[in-house]
Amino acid sequence: MAMAKKIRVINTETIRPSSPTPSDLKTLKLSLMDQFVPATYTSLVLFYSLNNNTHTNTEILQKLKTSLSETLTHHFFPLAGRIKDNSSIECNDEGAEFIEARINCSLSDILEKPDTEFLKQLLPAAIESPEAATGNLLLVQANFFDCGGLALGVCVSHKIADAATLTIFINCWAAMASRSNKVVDSPFFMGASLFPPIDISIPNASLELVAQQNCITKRFVFTESKIAALKAKVASTRVPEPTRVEAVSGLIWKAVITTVRSKLGVSRKSVLCMAVNLRSRFVPKLPENYAGNCVGSIVPRLDIASSVIDAVELVGKIRKEMEEFGENYVKRLQEGGSLAICGFTKQFGDMAMSKDIDFYVCSSWCKYDLYGADFGWGKPIWLCTAITTIRNVAVLVDTRDGLGIEVWLTLTEEEMALLESNQELLQFAALNPSVPLL
Repeated sequence: MAMAKKIRVINTETIRPSSPTPSDLKTLKLSLMDQFVPATYTSLVLFYSLNNNTHTNTEILQKLKTSLSETLTHHFFPLAGRIKDNSSIECNDEGAEFIEARINCSLSDILEKPDTEFLKQLLPAAIESPEAATGNLLLVQANFFDCGGLALGVCVSHKIADAATLTIFINCWAAMASRSNKVVDSPFFMGASLFPPIDISIPNASLELVAQQNCITKRFVFTESKIAALKAKVASTRVPEPTRVEAVSGLIWKAVITTVRSKLGVSRKSVLCMAVNLRSRFVPKLPENYAGNCVGSIVPRLDIASSVIDAVELVGKIRKEMEEFGENYVKRLQEGGSLAICGFTKQFGDMAMSKDIDFYVCSSWCKYDLYGADFGWGKPIWLCTAITTIRNVAVLVDTRDGLGIEVWLTLTEEEMALLESNQELLQFAALNPSVPLL
């Protein structure tokens, strides 16, 4: 009988900036976008085989801690602070939490059949942890396997970091650790100058979104060849060349709509709220290293009158919304400022809380350079994210080759059981396949 996998915490300590934050930088104003974001964590686990590594675990830990301290000083000093109120971060150098842990199995045991419940334990905090509102803005957990492999779990407060900001942080830290010549732009915290915070009490909406009960997260993997076949299937005169994300999102959306209809026996309105990185959408463009939350949304809808669900139609709806995004969202945002943000937030909130609409959230992390994070012992062989208890959420990330897509989808257990037998989905996606070792 196989021994149960267990994680044992060896040590927990606080990593502070290597030098104090200057007095004129002691307060960071949040943007209005930051204000409306629930106090949760943006999280990621990076897996390293360390096959060609000559460093001991002790040396690896020292390198991670020293470079993290330097990264907090030179790039990300706000992450060493604490949330002061709903409009500011107190950059008081209280530091980040760093956890050292041991796992009584090899990395290959984890990658053979990744288990989302176990993967959660590789993170230093749950995504929806209350600590996100009151405690550390940054937590790290270095998990060492018996084989010598490493899983590096990172949680950054969503109040100050979206997926793009997390990517900037990871790459700044890796460059600092490896002492590489890779050019990494420091983060540019400019949100409050574009979208000034307002004096408003905003409840932590995460408590309303979390855990409608018995939710489960599953991983679906689309390889390059399967995506090519899927793109050919969903192509149309309207969308002759669907993108990877459009094709995969459209199929996932169709699959969950079909699942809900088969469960309830009736048709319902369905909305797919897809996050869009605003940095390159603004006129003029914002810096790629803009740090903080800088995300808008498109909201393609399927009306209740649609009796036949067609992935081609759904991809067309996604493309239409994206083409109109500049006029319907970005322009209104740049012209309307605070009023526009408040209006969009209310609109999405009303749809999310409506009992008459099936509301799904889809976020694509594709094309973010997370597989380039080399701390000095090689690039990650795999990464995972979105191990959440918030239902109806899909997160798309690149496969290691940058050509496929992994979808991390969270539904109720009942809906997931039905989805797992959806033959059209399984024609293009593998359910939780093993991760090949290098």
